[in-house]
Amino acid sequence: MRVHKNFYKSVLLLAGPIIVSQIGHTMVQTVNTMVVGHATAKPHISLAAVSLTHSVFMIVLVIGIGIAYGLTPLVAQYAKRDHERCANLLSNSLWLNIITSVVLFLLVYYGSMYIMEHSGQDTEVVIEAKPYLFLLGLSILPLMVFNTFKQFTEGLGFTKQAMSVSIWGNVINIALAWIFVKGYFGLPEMGVKGVGLATLIDRSLMMLAMALYVMKSRHFKSYMQYFSFINVAKERLRDIAKIGIPVALQYVFEVGAFAGASILAGQIGARDQAAHQVAITLVSMTYMMASGIGSASTIRVGNSFGDKNAFRIRSFSIASYHIILIFMAITALIFSLGYKILPYTITQDLEVIALASQLLFIAAFFQFFDGAQVVGLGVLRGMGDVNRPSIITFVAYWVIGLPLAYYLGIRLNMGVNGIWYGLTIGLLTSSILLYFRYRKMINSLTYKLAANRPKA
Repeated sequence: MRVHKNFYKSVLLLAGPIIVSQIGHTMVQTVNTMVVGHATAKPHISLAAVSLTHSVFMIVLVIGIGIAYGLTPLVAQYAKRDHERCANLLSNSLWLNIITSVVLFLLVYYGSMYIMEHSGQDTEVVIEAKPYLFLLGLSILPLMVFNTFKQFTEGLGFTKQAMSVSIWGNVINIALAWIFVKGYFGLPEMGVKGVGLATLIDRSLMMLAMALYVMKSRHFKSYMQYFSFINVAKERLRDIAKIGIPVALQYVFEVGAFAGASILAGQIGARDQAAHQVAITLVSMTYMMASGIGSASTIRVGNSFGDKNAFRIRSFSIASYHIILIFMAITALIFSLGYKILPYTITQDLEVIALASQLLFIAAFFQFFDGAQVVGLGVLRGMGDVNRPSIITFVAYWVIGLPLAYYLGIRLNMGVNGIWYGLTIGLLTSSILLYFRYRKMINSLTYKLAANRPKA
């Protein structure tokens, strides 16, 4: 099927600002990693502490991001024809996300801390990691509220404000992290704890900025006239949760597999774990860019799904797949040519750099699989299909990918390289199965709409 250039242009115009704001999520972790990699006395210990913290925290964080994401496809479907419903979805999403953030903080404080202390990690690494993890846990609430307003505006097709807030938030995070870690302006040197405090302040400011924008902007007056914080309905909460919870599980299965890989690397040694953190920090940048394209496909497909237009659904889906494959070809080329140089942006530890370079070369090969599975998930979410994709991601990462990572890395003594080979197989499996799921869904939808079309 040939796709008109307007479909590519529509996805790209929407995806651009989303990509920047999505990068904002991972840039917090990237900046934190870079600061501790360059500004601490024992960079391999500090990097290992950051890696360990992110491995146990990210699983919790993506649960929140996934649940917040449940708002976007629903708003996209009702944006044109039911402003009151969209406003009610926003208020209910706020309540759901605030309650979720409290639960997630408790999960971090009691669950993630326990995992950190009882997973065979280096004692010095754990001591540095614990205060950082606590501060990241506190930052969940402002991040969840920020995401609520972000997903609402993106569902309506307004993406630039979240991008601007994310950019300025990261500038603030960089400045504060460096000040707190190094102890400038008379402050004590805080080490890894300092980047956690910077993240908490940064996310709180981002929350306030995004909330004020939605409440005051003329773009949303027709929606906000119906908004009431106390307008909570079980039906709306259920609608959001029906999409948000499976999306959260999809994130957990994928991010959890990479978090599990970090813990496996930590069992090999602190430098292996530090190398994993350096590589995953760089790879996560391309993943979040791909995620922005996936989010754009969700919105465009969601709009078309609400209009029951199978042709537009198929066109936007194909355009999104084409865009992501071209984009990931570029990132694969960057990693394959720069795998020995890129780790220097994170640390100066030569042993860590040597290991991380090998992992980035492996990452160059799985870029296509990673991008294809992100877009596959985005397209299916736009069509309201979230349960089967959750099963697919579970099988790909936890039945195939992570067990292979353990077998190759630990049992066959291939080290952290073997762990990444296993993850690559998991990504390949996910991308193929999700594409077949999309083909089945679009063919079924096309048949149903054709069958229901009035006869002349």
